[in-house]
Amino acid sequence: MPVLWGISVVSEITDYFDGFAARKLNLTSDFGKLLDPFADTLTQITFFLCFIIDGTFPGGIFPVILFLMVVYREFAIMFLRNLMAKKGIVMGARMGGKVKTVAYIISAAIALLTSSFERLEILKSILPYIKIGALIAFTISVIISIVSFFDYLTVYKKTADAKAQ
Repeated sequence: MPVLWGISVVSEITDYFDGFAARKLNLTSDFGKLLDPFADTLTQITFFLCFIIDGTFPGGIFPVILFLMVVYREFAIMFLRNLMAKKGIVMGARMGGKVKTVAYIISAAIALLTSSFERLEILKSILPYIKIGALIAFTISVIISIVSFFDYLTVYKKTADAKAQ
């Protein structure tokens, strides 16, 4: 469990500083605008999948249906980015996508905390409430991700309409 906590913390810290340094040193690129959200998504989906199959609770910590909504949203965003790229436009992360990422991080941290408490057999009396908190946080993050998808879709539609004129 400590290794997973370490990987999670190091992953998020290095991602933050990578983006901060790229903007501060003016080293942003079209490639980076696409690779960074893609790498974030792979990391987050991997963590979520672990919480789906986590054996500490029947059925895992997160429901499969919510996980699938996340996966489908992320594939749809990649599809939109590909369509934009074919038009010569790079669509990097938008504010809604960044908020979604923070919500994903929070829900993953609560789920990791839930799993840690279960495995360490501490706070057993409030563990069901922590699990509910993880589920609520994950549900909120899924809602945010869906809302942000419609923002990306709107940008794509405006861009497509502008190109058509």
